[in-house]
Amino acid sequence: MGRLADASANLESATEEVVAKNRLVGAKVDATGELVELKFHTQAYRDMAPTELAAAITDVVNRARKQMAERVSEAYGPFLPEVAGANEVMSGDLDPLELLDRLGIPSEDPRR
Repeated sequence: MGRLADASANLESATEEVVAKNRLVGAKVDATGELVELKFHTQAYRDMAPTELAAAITDVVNRARKQMAERVSEAYGPFLPEVAGANEVMSGDLDPLELLDRLGIPSEDPRR
């Protein structure tokens, strides 16, 4: 099995879990960043204001997604061309036309 296939296989069942500092709530995401588990570790959430609870959940989900994105970036980073950073690709900030320019390939369609 090649290195790229190994990286993919390792991430296939990978998850990242983050627990709030107050241990109230935890979130687990898979390698695609999808939420696969949300746990309430205590009953304290029942006494929280809805906006406070929503903020706590949003925080742990976003931190878990960020950790997973970093993990995926590390796994696939060696396979990307030096002109495209893994974080740029994972965050969706990579402009395909800009990448072509970085590679020295004219980004305009020559048939036009």
